[in-house]
Order: sequence, then C-alpha cells, then structure tokens
Amino acid sequence: MRTTPPPAPETTAADGGPAAAQPVLTLRGVRREFDTPRGRISAVAGVDLDVRPGSVVCLVGESGCGKTTTARIAAGLTAPSGGSVLFRGRDVAAMDKRERAGFRRSVQYIHQDPYASLNPVRTVWSTVTAGLRRHRMVGGRAEARGAAAELLERVDLTPAEDYLDKYPHQMSGGQRQRVAVARALAMNPQVVIADESTSMLDVSIRVSMLNTLGRLRDELGVGFLFITHDLAVARYFAWEGEVAVMYLGRVVEHGPTPRVVGDPRHPYTRALVSAVCEPDPDLARGGERFRLRSADVPDLTDPPPGCDFHPRCPLHEAGDCDTVRPPLVRHRDRSLSCHVVTRG
Repeated sequence: MRTTPPPAPETTAADGGPAAAQPVLTLRGVRREFDTPRGRISAVAGVDLDVRPGSVVCLVGESGCGKTTTARIAAGLTAPSGGSVLFRGRDVAAMDKRERAGFRRSVQYIHQDPYASLNPVRTVWSTVTAGLRRHRMVGGRAEARGAAAELLERVDLTPAEDYLDKYPHQMSGGQRQRVAVARALAMNPQVVIADESTSMLDVSIRVSMLNTLGRLRDELGVGFLFITHDLAVARYFAWEGEVAVMYLGRVVEHGPTPRVVGDPRHPYTRALVSAVCEPDPDLARGGERFRLRSADVPDLTDPPPGCDFHPRCPLHEAGDCDTVRPPLVRHRDRSLSCHVVTRG
C-alpha cells in the first residue's frame, strides 16, 4: 500500500510538546509470563505505553513478539504477571466492581478475525446492541434497532436497514469488520484497541477501513492502540501519532511515526522498514537492503544473553551486545534499546 502522508507534525505526545495530553490508558512495566511444556516463557517483558485522547499508538513487530498479549493486558482481558495498567490514573487491578464496569465500557477491543469475532447465530442489530442492552442503555427492541442503525451509518454500512437483520455469513469480511467496529463504538469508548483489525481484509478494503477508523478518531476523540505487523499500515494510520516497535516482548524503539518509519535507528526497525514492498521497480532496485545475520527467531524458552536481537543483528559488536541487555533510553528524538546506536 503506497500513500503520500501529510507533513510531519512539529510536536507530538511522544515529544512531550504542546500536543501532549494526559493519557487515558497507561501501561507501566507490564510483564506476562506463561508456563509451557518446554519451560517458562516471557511473552511481555516490561512494556511502557501511554494512549492519549484522539491519538494513535501503533505497536509493531513480527508474529510472536508479544503484541496481542500486550493488547489483551491493556484491555483487561489478560492479567499481567507484573507491572500495572492504569485507566485515567487509577490502577485497574485495584478497581471495585463498579469502576471495573466503567473501565470495560470505556476500553473496547476489535479482534483480528471478522469471521470468528461475531456470533454466527446473532443478527447484526443484536450483535451491535448487546452491550447497550446488557448495561440497560436502551429501552425496548425499537430503541435498540434505532441505536444499531445509527451506529451502522457511522461506520459506513448504508443504508443501515439493509444490514440490521443479516447474519455474519451473509456479509463480506469488510462488512463484518465494520459491524465489529460499530459494536465497539456502541459503548462510547475512550480507547479502542484494534488488534490487526485490517490484516485479514483485501487491500482494496483495507484503506477504506483505515479511513473510517481515522475519521472516527477525529470526530469522537477516541484514543487508539493499534496492533499491526505492517509498517505501511502504521505509517498510513498513525502518521501523526507514535510507533512502538516490539521484539521478543520488549519495546526496542519508540517515537513519532514520521521519525521512526522515515529514519529508523534500531537495527530491527531498519530490517522491518527494509522489508516493506516498494511498488516502483526503480526505487526497489536502488533501495538499501538491510540484511540480518540470521532469519531465525531465538527460542523464547532459552533467550540469548545480552541483547535479544544480537544473534540476528548486522551491527553486532562483541562485548556489551552479547553480555548486557540494553535498557530503553531516550536518545535524541526517540527511545531506543541498542548499545551500538546509542553510543553514536
């Protein structure tokens, strides 16, 4: 997907500049470990993120790096092994039943697979208004159908009357995912967590869906935690937001999208950017290819000493790289976790 994004903003929340606002959802030192037959693995190993009103934080990385586990922790669907999730400064783990219900309404989740995330025996209007009826936010059937129609119009399923009584199998993948978005918006959320919500859609539908989500973000002031493995999608949807790049459960580079994608510093981010397809053959032939030392991802039950990325890193230097894990530190215009780059 090739796009021409707008000029880079002068300041963003990641800079701590005037665009910064108090975060709605905060992750501090979040960790999650799992026991497996082969041993204990660390799926998320100390992640810090802030999601602010009307902003986008894209969490990017290859499959298995911990993106979805982080998203589920942020949504309260998975309990962290350590660290804390804060909603408007309040620790979710310390919330009482009433506060927890408010948190669950305010933080909504859009799943990756539109074929599996909708109940096949429920009509569209029943699916979209399930939360409204559960929390007694609508009266009878007529009011629920009216609310469902308004939500479908908002996500560009028009005319809504054509979709209200359909079942999931009667719709395309893109239409199903729009129903899932409408269901999330029904609760008037303050944060939407979109977990690879466009990855299973056709490319022709993907941009349309991203445009819809962007319009809703701007109109409603909703903050997005957007999970993707595709840097082209991150570049398009979060150009005025932030990108956090994950590798083996840790954020290795985090900063404003134009700087992280346009001028990647961490060798893993450089490899991801280098792997993005370039449709122009002249640019593709002349572009720099950042080649890894190895294509094999380390075994999570036996992670390498030092930097997790050093067995694959072309910038690897014996010494610190293979003995000391680099901390995530502020380096110029972003946060980085790399001995070699931060020394420069």
